[in-house]
Amino acid sequence: MTKKRPAYLGNTAIVGVGYTEFLRQSGRSVLNLASEACSKAVFDAGMELKDIDGVVSFSVLGDSVPSESVATALGLPKQNYILNLNTGGQAPAYTVMLAAMAIEAGLAENVLVFRALNGRSGKRIGGMHVAGEAAQFRDPIGYIGQAAYSAMWARRYMIETGATIEDIAAVPIAQRKYAMLNDRAIIKKLLTFEDYLESPMIADPFRKVDCTSEVDGACAMLVTSLKNARQLNHTPAVIEGAAYVCGSGSGLDMNDSLLWGDLTRNYTSILSKPLFESAGLKPSDVDFAELYDCFSSAVLIALEGLGLVGRGEAGAFIRAGETGIDGRLPVNTHGGLLCEGYVHGMNTLAEAVLQIQGRGGDRQVPKANIGVVTSGNQVDGSALLLRRD
Repeated sequence: MTKKRPAYLGNTAIVGVGYTEFLRQSGRSVLNLASEACSKAVFDAGMELKDIDGVVSFSVLGDSVPSESVATALGLPKQNYILNLNTGGQAPAYTVMLAAMAIEAGLAENVLVFRALNGRSGKRIGGMHVAGEAAQFRDPIGYIGQAAYSAMWARRYMIETGATIEDIAAVPIAQRKYAMLNDRAIIKKLLTFEDYLESPMIADPFRKVDCTSEVDGACAMLVTSLKNARQLNHTPAVIEGAAYVCGSGSGLDMNDSLLWGDLTRNYTSILSKPLFESAGLKPSDVDFAELYDCFSSAVLIALEGLGLVGRGEAGAFIRAGETGIDGRLPVNTHGGLLCEGYVHGMNTLAEAVLQIQGRGGDRQVPKANIGVVTSGNQVDGSALLLRRD
């Protein structure tokens, strides 16, 4: 039996985007950052604050502020839909999905989705000591922190697919070129392979340039019905397809790889089919990709997991794009989280919206009718397919 397409798909859209400046030290409260990004998203869409009746967000180990507090700080008169998720980089696409579902169900009309944190000067997820069921086993051997966890996946991926360090390096090298065109990027400096090899080793095979750039800042988007979106400032980024998956073995420990059977594939390998089927599209229909990149290898694994390239082909694919061969698929046009800054992927989603709306500036993709954006790195994650209205 064919699965019925959810009613919110094709009938909801993202229309407004708001950012704060991304900094190493903001000197501001997280509530202040969140309020700025949210108000900018509302005004960018062409709405007023009084029009907003829903706020959605997420945080990791208490590093942000509740949606209710942002609604209060903005002076929003009444909220019909409030949601606070306790999760990380898996969340951006998922939060937009939930906001769109609420709108289609009639629970709210215009919903703000935001991520805000002092991720550099405050709580830094990359170096957090996180308790879990397996902490007693991993902590004594120094298996601590996100870089070490993801390095295990990267090394296994390299062993099983034959990927080389040149393949891993291709990701930050390529994304630096986009970052040079992005005023928001915290890192704007071209990177050669020689520069890459000189970068300090963090957790083999990751060097410093393979690791995301933690920042203080916030990013927000406004989700509404497609009917409403068509009356506002910008071309709607229609939510055409969406999926969230949680693979077997997730959640017992911060390092989900402990119970995951194949470290060479992540959640994208089980998400791709429901994602593209939800929109009636194929990977070959995609014009650009904004892929979650807390570490370089995540881009390679996601390209293959989504079916955008074949197994073991992602590194060569990225390198070919660097030489301009075959008009390769643009990937992470904002410079990625590696360069623009780690707002846990909310800014990756915002970049996809800007590309769909034709607001990418010097880094605008010439044909940006269909974009795919992912959220997450390991066992669970989410993704959207956005279409230009």
